[in-house]
Amino acid sequence: MKETPEHNERIAQLSFSSVYPSYVQKVERKGRTKEELDEVVSWLTGYSPTDIERLVSDKVSFQTFFQNAKLHPNASLIKGVICGYRIEELKDPLTRQVRYLDKLVDELAKGKKMDKIKR
Repeated sequence: MKETPEHNERIAQLSFSSVYPSYVQKVERKGRTKEELDEVVSWLTGYSPTDIERLVSDKVSFQTFFQNAKLHPNASLIKGVICGYRIEELKDPLTRQVRYLDKLVDELAKGKKMDKIKR
């Protein structure tokens, strides 16, 4: 798929709290836990589980969510296709970061071991 400015803007304005419950449902349907999800989110962003709860309740956008995150130095090792986009080819940094998170959630739901997910 081709990355467009409209798509990038829509991703930036999307609220983290609107997506997080879907992440929880996805991993729980596959036998993983919310705690494991929070561990993965924490690894990527540097947020604690308490921070994640606060960000969900504050209904922050993905733009705000990642603007205040301390992205893990190994985040650039997250590669592959998610939602029809090859992560390493995305030009917009925020869209790439959101797709990093999507990919980690996907790997967790697919049963990948935590040490492999956290690279």
